[in-house]
Amino acid sequence: MILDVSSLRNNYYGFRHGESMANVRGIIVSDPAIGTVDYGLSDKGRAQVMESAGRLQGLENAVIVTSDFLRAVETAEILCSAFGIQSPAREPRLRERYFGNWEGASYLHYADTWNRDATDPDQERDGAESANAVRCRMVETVLDLDRSCSNCNVILVSHGDPLRMLQTAFEGLDTALNHTIPYFETAGWRLLNP
Repeated sequence: MILDVSSLRNNYYGFRHGESMANVRGIIVSDPAIGTVDYGLSDKGRAQVMESAGRLQGLENAVIVTSDFLRAVETAEILCSAFGIQSPAREPRLRERYFGNWEGASYLHYADTWNRDATDPDQERDGAESANAVRCRMVETVLDLDRSCSNCNVILVSHGDPLRMLQTAFEGLDTALNHTIPYFETAGWRLLNP
């Protein structure tokens, strides 16, 4: 899906959730039935988000939209507190990429899917959501948000893979090149508009 960044009416920031209990355990949690109710932030993750929130606080007209996974919602709530916003808007399209058969397995299996992305961003092997499908839902979210507000600083609280795939759209890159973009560290953020 193509994103015409020149026509966007807002600034978009990608913000990855802080360290989660899934990160601590070194496992993949991508199933919404699990991720929306369990594996929230660790104490370290909360501290990471508070530190990052301090660097973002000067933004005016902030709008915070989050994945509905618990680790992202808890991250967004900390950001809302820092900005004096009552609560974040939840958007399921900002969810973690679904990793299919690797659910609950070691995070080392991410590479099994990532290696295939580089040659076929439409692949869905091992039940994993394709890179292009993730990019499409992320871009659709941005386009919908852009129709509903203007002159805002929209903070998208999401996950590492979806944010990188969204950044390929902002940079006009093929989704297969998403791994050429630096990974979003936990509680890491960046302006996506070029």
